[in-house]
Amino acid sequence: MEENPPYLFLPALDGARAQVAVTADVDGAVIDITVRGDWDPQLGATVALEIGRCLAESPAAIVIDVAGVADPSAASMPVWLSATQAATAADPPARLALCLPADSPLARRLGQVGAHRYLPVFGSAPEARESLVGSRALTDVVRLRLPPSAVSPAVARNLVGGACQAWNLGAALHPGRAVLSELVSNAVEHARTEMEVSLSRRGTALHLAVRDRDPTLPRIIKPRPVRPDLPLNERGHGLRVVHADSVAWGAIPTAGGKIVWATIRERPTRSRHR
Repeated sequence: MEENPPYLFLPALDGARAQVAVTADVDGAVIDITVRGDWDPQLGATVALEIGRCLAESPAAIVIDVAGVADPSAASMPVWLSATQAATAADPPARLALCLPADSPLARRLGQVGAHRYLPVFGSAPEARESLVGSRALTDVVRLRLPPSAVSPAVARNLVGGACQAWNLGAALHPGRAVLSELVSNAVEHARTEMEVSLSRRGTALHLAVRDRDPTLPRIIKPRPVRPDLPLNERGHGLRVVHADSVAWGAIPTAGGKIVWATIRERPTRSRHR
């Protein structure tokens, strides 16, 4: 894998990751994080790392379900307050919400310090999702279902063109077309299932997501040295294009598959890996 890629999945801290589950909706606008187990420094570090990774996706909202966390002294509160600050400082800003019983020690402690003004607490994840994104403009999202066909990458490229024109995101047009074409091509070649393509405007950024029915997560393959006695049959070129033309990209497992996403934003320098 390339050095320091903006990739979502990095090694977890020991086995603590098993206590933290991350899922997303079809276009990655809302990310759900479910945390279970006894709160301790190791779990706290894992949760903080996961939240940072999720913020790299530029979501509209992150819903964190901590109803299954044993935290009798509310020791986790600094993690949630720091996460809220990071979400507010993101570009574009994201909204955070916690799901936990109203009579829990953490909920009471958050209420005592006035955190409910900027970190809402809900009794369930559906209630939190509806509150956080219920007013989201539908014109900021374009979705399309595509078959695992050789013509699907071209359809996806045309979809980027129309969206960038409608949203006045001219700087994202060419990199967006290249990135979405590669994401769809990968789904056609490797997943070989029907896919859901989503484009959304996140401030001045273009967010792309492809959901398929294959749970295998993508990875960049290190280029092999060229040998004159062997044919040039390099694999993994597409993900290097995605890496070069996006400011962040990654993958999130879903029920029965995965979402591969990328965020396109204008930046001073852009070099494509050949």
